[in-house]
Amino acid sequence: MINIHSKTLESLEFPLVLQQVASACITVLGEEKVLSIVPFSKMEEINPELSRVKEFTVSLNGDNAIPNHGFEAIEKELFLLDIENSSLEVLGFRRILSVTLTTQTLIKFFKKFEIFYIYLNSYSESITYNPLFSEEIFKIIDKYGLIRDDASSELSTIRKRLKHVKGKINSSFLKSLSNYIKQDYLDDIKESIVDNRRVLAVKAMYRKKIRGTVLGNSKTGSIVYMEPQETLEYSNELSNLMYEEQEEIKKILKNLTEYFRPYKSLLKHYQDYLTTIDVLYAKAKFACQINGVLPLLSDNRRLYLKNAYHPLLLLANKKRKEKTFPQTIELNSDNRIIVISGPNAGGKSITLKTVGLLQVMLQSGLLVPTDPLSEFCFFDKVLTDIGDNQSIENQLSTYSYRLKKMNQFLKKCKEKTLFLIDEFGTGSDPELGGALAEIFLEVFYERKAFGVITTHYANLKLLANELPFATNANMQFDNRTLEPMYRLNLGEAGSSFTFEVAQKNGIPYSLINRAKKKVERGKIRFDKSIANLQKERFELRKTSESLKTEEQIAKEHSKELEETNNRVQSKLESYQELFDSNQRLISLGKRLDTLSKQYLNNKKKKSLMDELFKLVLVENSKIKKTVPKTKEIKKVQKVKQRVIKKELEKKVAVIRKKKKIEKEEAKRTPAPKPKSLLKLGDKVRMIDGIAIGTIDKIEKKKAFVNYGSFKTKVNLAELEKI
Repeated sequence: MINIHSKTLESLEFPLVLQQVASACITVLGEEKVLSIVPFSKMEEINPELSRVKEFTVSLNGDNAIPNHGFEAIEKELFLLDIENSSLEVLGFRRILSVTLTTQTLIKFFKKFEIFYIYLNSYSESITYNPLFSEEIFKIIDKYGLIRDDASSELSTIRKRLKHVKGKINSSFLKSLSNYIKQDYLDDIKESIVDNRRVLAVKAMYRKKIRGTVLGNSKTGSIVYMEPQETLEYSNELSNLMYEEQEEIKKILKNLTEYFRPYKSLLKHYQDYLTTIDVLYAKAKFACQINGVLPLLSDNRRLYLKNAYHPLLLLANKKRKEKTFPQTIELNSDNRIIVISGPNAGGKSITLKTVGLLQVMLQSGLLVPTDPLSEFCFFDKVLTDIGDNQSIENQLSTYSYRLKKMNQFLKKCKEKTLFLIDEFGTGSDPELGGALAEIFLEVFYERKAFGVITTHYANLKLLANELPFATNANMQFDNRTLEPMYRLNLGEAGSSFTFEVAQKNGIPYSLINRAKKKVERGKIRFDKSIANLQKERFELRKTSESLKTEEQIAKEHSKELEETNNRVQSKLESYQELFDSNQRLISLGKRLDTLSKQYLNNKKKKSLMDELFKLVLVENSKIKKTVPKTKEIKKVQKVKQRVIKKELEKKVAVIRKKKKIEKEEAKRTPAPKPKSLLKLGDKVRMIDGIAIGTIDKIEKKKAFVNYGSFKTKVNLAELEKI
């Protein structure tokens, strides 16, 4: 069994996912099996299960739909087969028949379409099906659930006698009925049924005039129900025969039970097979609800979630018709730990849970709501510290509980471990708790474990920046509206926006100002620097996206111009050819008109023929000379088109460059010149700050200032020399 604790699964809300899956089952046993799902212990077991679910998912929307797999559980029948001399009832055999026939139908179907259902057919081939089961049941029980007359020779004889006796009873009763009707001894209803026997409805005053047995009377006492003496003897014989019939049926069912008793384990195997099919069906239905896919499974140590959704949040937002924001995050050998920071309510915890929940879902054989190009690896352990960390039962405080958790992490955390910690280091003094959390993080890092943590501690952000295979990240926040954007941004730490969020929520500015004075100026400036960096990066990202959009529009415009130019050139060529042709025909017509007039005046045929012949020769020579000229014209036109295209591209490039410069100038505000020339080694402080630091490096109007406990990058214009 894989070493993932049940509390870890609960903190990741995995049981809630299983409840959603179980609701899609059509059998009780299927629901029970889904709710007991735990992650697989080996990588080799995951891929076949996921492939079976994927095939089932395709069948739900395809042409070759998988047949119905519904069945009634045979748990009671399997229990009775374990008890010696027990006997099953007809209903029990009908349940067994349903299980066997459904199993047979599915096995045949997967075999027939094995080209489409490779993994489902492979699993079905492991089932040994016995066709004699259904044949044996059909020999005894018909399709209506009744014991067949020919189930045994003795039963056949008994039922023939029963038929004969029933005929005698019917004829004798009708004879008595007819006789007493004539004598007017019977009430208007004539007859009735008492204890499954036909009786005469006799008027109470004539009761003693009829030979028979009284079986009852009406509520008012005006009618007496009597069985005629003529049918009484046959009725007694009928009762005896019915008793014999029931005894023979018991004997037949006992023999049929003994036939199935040795095959109890095989019948259980059939039921387990159908239960598994129901589980696969439920997983497939759930996958369709969350748009689950089969990602890439890798033996390499890489966890790459592209456009990943939290499945429960996705379903909840679908009901509320709200948008769900996907996250993209990657852990690999060169980036083992991600430290997410930023303000509360920005989506840090949801991102953390999404990573853990999708990993556990995949290792349990469930398709996950990500891009198909996402990549997963296998983890032996998944450790979590998420949510309310207070143990009332053991009277532990939040911090004591967290320390106990960290101790467990230190014992279990290894190379193939995924750890997820929310609000790492909180619960104690910020400096002391932060220092201890820093040591824990260093240990996890040394053991090469993969992990994602969320924190507000500056020292953990600095540590993530210093460690080669760790990365800072933040949840994007709109600096103007202070609203979360629910997008994970890798590569930089996030500001907590503590005072900004407080001001937005109506806290008086005077109180916020007093709070600022109680905090070290260095910490405030450090947090502000991070916030400014986030803002600058956000603006750069927006500018980059805008430039890309403009570039795409320019390319499309250039392409449209080129196509328009080609069409115009083509039309010009065709118009020129048409004009030249018309001019030649006009000239030729004028020449023929002149020759016609000359012939009209002199009537000389020979002279006319000579002139016509010359005219034909001249026109032929023009046509031959035109061919090379046309080729030369086309070459010249192609050169012109290239020149026009280059000129258009130059114009587009100039326009882009001009727009870019205009945007940069619009954003750029003139920075005040430093009061004095700063150089390396100078002691400086922020203009409105208290903390004093030393300049370690100057680069493009930026200074790297060392404050001792941390370093930061600041504009030269914001510094003053001490």
